[in-house]
Amino acid sequence: MTTPDTWRKSSHSGGGDGNNCVEIAPRPTHIAVRDSKDPAAGTLTFRAEAFTPFIQAIRTGAGH
Repeated sequence: MTTPDTWRKSSHSGGGDGNNCVEIAPRPTHIAVRDSKDPAAGTLTFRAEAFTPFIQAIRTGAGH
């Protein structure tokens, strides 16, 4: 039996209705990420130890 994810919106969800953001759900060994505007579209999952470097790369604009 699986338990439902507890999704949390980013603290940087933008103005207005806050729909310009992603949501995350911590799992025992992974972090799930989805688009808050289209949550049924799917999720990305990261190993817990890979999530922090992923966020740091987004913040610094790595790859742009």
